[in-house]
Amino acid sequence: MSLPLACDARLETIPRENYLPPLPPERVQAWRRRLGSHDRLRIGLVWSGNPNFGNDSNRSMPLRIMAPLFELDATFVSLQKDPRPADAALLREHSEVIDLTADFSDFVDTAALVSCLDLVISVDTGVAHLSATLGRPTWILLSYVSDWRWLLDRDDSPWYSAVRLFRQDSSRDYATVVGRVRQELARMIAAFTPPFESASQ
Repeated sequence: MSLPLACDARLETIPRENYLPPLPPERVQAWRRRLGSHDRLRIGLVWSGNPNFGNDSNRSMPLRIMAPLFELDATFVSLQKDPRPADAALLREHSEVIDLTADFSDFVDTAALVSCLDLVISVDTGVAHLSATLGRPTWILLSYVSDWRWLLDRDDSPWYSAVRLFRQDSSRDYATVVGRVRQELARMIAAFTPPFESASQ
C-alpha cells in the first residue's frame, strides 16, 4: 500500500486501462448462448459479500432491499455466489432472475458471464472490481463509511472509467440508494436498443 507514495501517484495519473488478459472466447460464447436472446437490457446483481469480512454488516444488504429492481423490464442475472439462506429462498421466488452461479467453475467463468452483460450493479465486492476492470458499466452501491479507495463526495472513480458510485447518506439506508438506482435504471432501460446479434452468437 506504500506504492502510490513511492510512485508519487496522483488522481490524474492513476492508470484505468483494462489490465486483464483476454478471456477465452469459447467461454464467453457459451455464457452468451445460455443467456439467450438479447432483447432486453442484461443486468448482473451482487448484493452481499463475504460474511467474515469485518465491515460486512455495513457493506452488504439482504436481497429483499434490491428486489424492487425486479419490477423493471430487464433481464436480471444473479452473480451472487453462496447466497445466505433468506436470500436463496427469496431468489427462488423470483423466477425472472437468472441464476447460473452453480455452474461457475472459477473466476474466469464469472468474468466471461459479466462480459455478456450490459451493466453490473453490486455492493463493494470482488465482482464489482472484476466488472469494472473488464470495462463493463458498473454501478457500485457504497455504505456511508466506504473503503478509502472510493474517496469522498464523488460518484465516479479514478480507478475505473466504467464505474458509477451510489452512496448511502447519513441515514445509512440501502433502500434509499436502491430507489435512486431504480430511477436511473428505468432511464437506461427506456433508452436501450437491442444489439445486432450474428448467427454465430
